[in-house]
Amino acid sequence: MSLLQLRNVTVTFGGPPVLDGADLVIQPGERLCVLGRNGAGKTSLLRVLRGELEADAGEVARSAGLRTALLTQHVPDDLAGTVIDLVRSAPGVLPPRSVEEHRARAAISRVGLEPEADVASLSAGLKRRALLAAAIAADPDLLLLDEPTNHLDIEAIAWLEDFLARGKQTLVFVTHDRAFLRRIATGILDLDRGRLTRFPADYDAYAERKQGLLGVEERADALFDKRLAGEETWIRQGVRERRKRNMGRVRRLQAMREERRSRRETGGTVRMTAHSAGRSGRLVLAAKDVSFAWGDAPTIRGLTTEVMRGERLGIMGGNGSGKTTLLRLLLGELAPQAGELRHGVNLSIGYFDQLHAELDPDATAADNVSGGGSTVTVNGRTRNIIGYLRDFLFTEDQVKSPARVFSGGERNRLLLARLFARPSNVLVLDEPTNDLDVETLSVLEDLLADYAGTILIVSHDRELLDHVVTSTLVIGDGGVVTESVGGYSDWFARRAAKPAKAGGAKKRREKAPPARPKSKLTWAERKELETLPGKIEVLEAEQARRHEEMADPAFFRKSGTEIADAKAALESVDAELSATYARWEALEERNS
Repeated sequence: MSLLQLRNVTVTFGGPPVLDGADLVIQPGERLCVLGRNGAGKTSLLRVLRGELEADAGEVARSAGLRTALLTQHVPDDLAGTVIDLVRSAPGVLPPRSVEEHRARAAISRVGLEPEADVASLSAGLKRRALLAAAIAADPDLLLLDEPTNHLDIEAIAWLEDFLARGKQTLVFVTHDRAFLRRIATGILDLDRGRLTRFPADYDAYAERKQGLLGVEERADALFDKRLAGEETWIRQGVRERRKRNMGRVRRLQAMREERRSRRETGGTVRMTAHSAGRSGRLVLAAKDVSFAWGDAPTIRGLTTEVMRGERLGIMGGNGSGKTTLLRLLLGELAPQAGELRHGVNLSIGYFDQLHAELDPDATAADNVSGGGSTVTVNGRTRNIIGYLRDFLFTEDQVKSPARVFSGGERNRLLLARLFARPSNVLVLDEPTNDLDVETLSVLEDLLADYAGTILIVSHDRELLDHVVTSTLVIGDGGVVTESVGGYSDWFARRAAKPAKAGGAKKRREKAPPARPKSKLTWAERKELETLPGKIEVLEAEQARRHEEMADPAFFRKSGTEIADAKAALESVDAELSATYARWEALEERNS
């Protein structure tokens, strides 16, 4: 028996419906992920499922006594009292109920908090853990999570994944975290212009199928518009022709006009281009034994690293570990209390601040980006500010609206628009993915992968780190920073391979072992090193050609065998390119 059903449900807020005749059946044990663009109505759907938002039309049928719990996207500002008090009060649970103390303490233990801790003093990530403990302790029949990974560090996200994957909760969640989606979801709900469509849980297959459906829709719309244009030409013919009008044809034209007026467009695709400032010096920055502390507790200790032009450095660590402090040290905004920090020459730094402090909340979107001008110039091309912001999916009305009225995702897009309109050869990004929809995140990922300069990025998005960065700095216990080649998966694999200390159930991070002495390259290896950059260029060109081929809507009209062969060929190129990069880096390291 199903827990909940939507039958032809419609919800509007004065404009186009956010749910337009939606149908949905939720069975016990399902874990459904809701995907859609920012503003598509994902949160509204969760509120309908919870019962706090009434449908304008249709029926919402719930099983008798259904209990729901909702973890909202944003942490409330008015949380107070101890963690145990918060969890026992079970905020976000309908119907309201209190939780027995032993259940509350068990849930608090699961999320790694102290029951008597003062909630108001906790970080946003730890407050979110407390709210999650409250939802778990209430033992709801249906758990609703709105961007559950926001404000959580990577280890907390991994814990949450394990907990949900092992549990039997029925779950509907909204997320932009593709790794979380892949691990948890048993099905995908696509919300697009009010239409709710169910897909299997395979995210890659969903994305491919979705792109194909949008292509079919685009071609159908283009054909319809061509027919409509022909009918409009016919109706405007001369007096003699008008005497011969077929009134049935006139009525069909009127129906076509109405259909065209009621069409809801996709809203376009985000287009991002970073304004290049030219090449920096070969050395971007060098740190030697750098340390910094807020008060008596060390935040960063003994940091030694070099960042060269073109490198992409990821920064990871737990909530409150000092990731933003590390960024500010590397940028020179904070002076080291010990050690030495040196910057290279010709640096032009673009900075994305996760707190959006770079935005003036009372200034319009246009003024935030252009500084009061009507145009921006990106890579030598001058553009009207309205057209430029349209690339970031802002409407003309939004361009003239103050930044304070925008959602979190819209503010992030506005900050990215501002960032990429300024010349840079070093991009510094502090949690740029929060509140972005998956589609915008994919576009951002592609831009970063193609960026010609140097990147420093703090992120809890594991797929973004894997796809973009070439090395990572990980802040561990006591502020000790270790460097690791590759992205999140590379670091995790190396950490998992380390044996646990005898007699200790809890693993602790340890300093990396001393590096082995570098051996000189042989003559054959030197020759190989000379050829590798050319080989990489050839492979990258082949990779780009295959990506372009697969991005063409005509690609999906090929046979299933041809599509499978093309994917296999691309995977082969990707694997060879990764291996070639690894070989080149290994030889370069020994040659330096």
